[in-house]
Amino acid sequence: MSSLQTSLLILGASGDLSKRLLLPGLATLLEVKEDWDVQLVGAGVEDISDADWKAQVRDSFENAQASKNEDEGASGESRLSERLQAVVDASSYGKADVTDADDLKTLLGHCDHDPAVYFALPPAVTEKSCAVLKDLDLPAGTRFALEKPFGTDAESAKHLNELLHSFLPEERIHRVDHFLGRSTVLNLLGLRFANRVVEPLLSSTHVERVDIVYDETLGLEGRARYYDKAGALVDMIQSHLLQVLAVVAMEAPASIDADDLRTQKELVLRALRPWGGDVLAAGKRARYTAGKIGDRSLPSYADEEGVDPSLGTETLAQLTLEIANWRWAGVPFTLRSGKALAKQRREIVVTFKDSPHIPVGLSGAERPDRLRIWIAPDEMQLELNVNGPGDPYTIDHTSLETKFNPGRLSAYGEVLAGVLEGDATLSVRGDSAVQGWKVVEPFLQAWRDGDAPLDEYPAGSEGPEGWDNIDA
Repeated sequence: MSSLQTSLLILGASGDLSKRLLLPGLATLLEVKEDWDVQLVGAGVEDISDADWKAQVRDSFENAQASKNEDEGASGESRLSERLQAVVDASSYGKADVTDADDLKTLLGHCDHDPAVYFALPPAVTEKSCAVLKDLDLPAGTRFALEKPFGTDAESAKHLNELLHSFLPEERIHRVDHFLGRSTVLNLLGLRFANRVVEPLLSSTHVERVDIVYDETLGLEGRARYYDKAGALVDMIQSHLLQVLAVVAMEAPASIDADDLRTQKELVLRALRPWGGDVLAAGKRARYTAGKIGDRSLPSYADEEGVDPSLGTETLAQLTLEIANWRWAGVPFTLRSGKALAKQRREIVVTFKDSPHIPVGLSGAERPDRLRIWIAPDEMQLELNVNGPGDPYTIDHTSLETKFNPGRLSAYGEVLAGVLEGDATLSVRGDSAVQGWKVVEPFLQAWRDGDAPLDEYPAGSEGPEGWDNIDA
C-alpha cells in the first residue's frame, strides 16, 4: 500500500514556472518516493488538449531525468521510467478560471485524494483565488502552496495571512521559498550545529562581516511583466536572501521540526536593522546599461522590451544590515543580488577578524580567514593562513575545500515533498513573511521617494564604480 496518497493540483499549470521547475521537481521526487501515490491535475486559462498536456508533462519529466543523468555522468537517450510514465498517463488538465467558484469546484472534484493546491499564478490572481476557495467545502486535508512574493508589502502580507487563516491552519499553508530547498542551505544546518569547531566562531567575537551574494550573468530574459514591478530587492533579497541570512545567523533549534526551525529564523528577522540606523547609507541600488557578457550583447535595461524606465526599477540591490542581538551585534551583514553582471556568484562569505597578535619573526600574507559556502555549486572552502612551503617563517594563504552532499532532490523537489506530505519545515511561516517586508520597506520607501540615487553599471561589469562590490 502507498505510504502517501495525494493529489497535486497546479493552478497555472501551463505557465513557465510549472514547465521549468514544478514538473521537473515532481519528477525527481517521484523517483525517490517510489511508494507515493501522487495524482497530477493541471489547470489554467489556456485551452490544452489531453494529448498536449500529457506531452508537456512528459517533456518536463524527461528534461528532469536527462539533467539527473548528466549530473551522474550517465549517457544515452533519456527515457521515462515506468513509474513516471504512469503518472503522465493518469494526469489530467482542465481549462478554468481559477477565480470562479464553479470552475474551482470542478477542479477539486477531479482530485481523487486530499489535494495540495499549488498556486503557480501572479500574486494578485492567487489572492483572488484564495478568497473564492475560502467559501468552498474543501477536503479535510487540503494544503496550499503559494509562490513568492507573498503580498506586496507588510500590510498586504498580513491581510493575506488573515484570509488564509480564516479557513486553513498555519501548518497547511506553505509559502514557498525554493532557496530553502537547496541542498547547500540545508547543509548549513549540519555544518553549524553538528560541528563544535565551527559554531563557537560564528559570533561578533570572531566575525568581521558576513556577505551573502547572488549575482547573475543573465539579464531580464523576457520577464519584464513581473520584474519591472519588483526589482532586485523584492525579487531576490526580500524573497530569498533574508531567509538564507536567517539560517546562517539563527541560534541552534531544539530540532529541525517546522516549529523549532521557523521560530529561530523569525527571531533573527525581528532583530534586523539597517546598518548604523541609516537607510540611505545602508542601501544601494543600480541598473544595468548596455554592455557585453561573453559573446552576448545586452541592451540597457531601460531599453528592454516591456520595461517602463520611469519606474526606476533596480537590477542590482545591496543592503547592509545589523542583527541587534547578543551574538551578532556590531557585525555587518550585506545582502547583494543583481543581474547582467560579469560573473555568476552564489555564495555566503564569512570573513573572520584578524589574529590579535602575530609573533614577531613571522611575515607574509596578511589576509583574513574566510569561510565560503557556495549556494551553487554545493561546496565549502575555508581559507587559512599557514606556514608556506618554502621559508617556514613566511605565512601563505591556503584553503581547505569540500563538496556538500548534493541531495537526491532538486530544490523544487524538496519543496514539493514538504507540500505533499504536509511538512512545513521548508516553507516560510506567516509572521516571517510579514517581517521580511518590514525589513526592506524602509529601503523601498526611500527609493520610491527618490532619496537614494539609482546608480548605473555596464552589463558585464562587476557593478557600479564607487561600490565595494564585495571582494570575490
